[in-house]
Amino acid sequence: MNPLPAPRALDQFFHEGRSKLLDLAAIFDRIGRGADAAAVAADPRHEKLRKALDVLASDAPNKAELVQQLFSLAYDPAWKVPAPRF
Repeated sequence: MNPLPAPRALDQFFHEGRSKLLDLAAIFDRIGRGADAAAVAADPRHEKLRKALDVLASDAPNKAELVQQLFSLAYDPAWKVPAPRF
């Protein structure tokens, strides 16, 4: 499978990416303008969002994987295997 040429990917996904970035900016604005906004500084969810922005601003070639890992639990070999449904 050949990757999409970069100029074509930019043409195809620019508007969608712009829209999602504007949504994210609006979320951060709402948090920042909220009453007691300083209280979220120690919230791990807020920290994960900030770390995700750092990943997006980086030169990492696997940004989607790194962001997914930020929001995922580490593998635990003691996890219970679900029983099959019938």
